[in-house]
Parts: sequence; structure tokens; C-alpha cells
Amino acid sequence: MKQTRFTIETWGAGLFEFTPEVAQWVEGSGLLTLFIRHTSASLLIQENADPEVQTDLRAFFERLVPPSDDPAMAYLTHTYEGPDDMPAHIKAALLPVSLSIPVIDGRLGLGRWQGIYLFEHRRAAHRREVLAHLA
Repeated sequence: MKQTRFTIETWGAGLFEFTPEVAQWVEGSGLLTLFIRHTSASLLIQENADPEVQTDLRAFFERLVPPSDDPAMAYLTHTYEGPDDMPAHIKAALLPVSLSIPVIDGRLGLGRWQGIYLFEHRRAAHRREVLAHLA
């Protein structure tokens, strides 16, 4: 068993890949669990070859859950932390906050074009923590 914490600096809403850091840390064989310690960001395994995928994902979720100052979101009551806060919580409720990834002979069991991403849902920069457990 092995555990650590990854710190990911974000600079606003978007996807932030941290596959290389995780790949450097893993060893042996087992199951890696990643868990984000925040309620306004998510974890994803997504394509890392074409950055348009990340652009389109961000645009999709922005349309699906617009800021609270959008007239379509007038029903929200938790608005005092800014127009991006409650929508960020909704996005985090829709997307995974933990991931399980096989590790085989010291290598992540990801597909050729897969990467591990933190999906930041807030507009401002944040320092996010992701716990890792390899068993």
C-alpha cells in the first residue's frame, strides 16, 4: 500500500492534466484510487491528444449548467459565493470525484490517448488536492 497527495494549481475553469505526475509516482501492480478533496471540481479520464476535446467539454458543461446570474438559473438560492459557485457544485455532483485505475508493472493501465484531469469548475485560480491510494 502506498499513499500520497497531489497538489494541482488551476488558473480558472478548465481541464488540468496531471497524468505525468501520477505516472511518475506509481510502482508495482495494483489498483490506484484518486480522490479530489473539493466540492467544486471533479476528476476525469479523457482524451489527451487533441486539446479541442477539453475546449468542447468545458463549453458543453458551461451550457448545461450556466452561471447563477443567467436567467435560466434564477431558481438557485446559494448565490452569495459568486455566480460560478453553485453551478460548480452542480457540475461536481454530475461528474466523478474519484477514479480507479489499474497499475500493471509500474505503469498506469490507461489507453493510448487517455489522460487524468482535474476539471476545475470555478473561474478563479485554486490550489486543489487529490489524494492517491495504491493498493
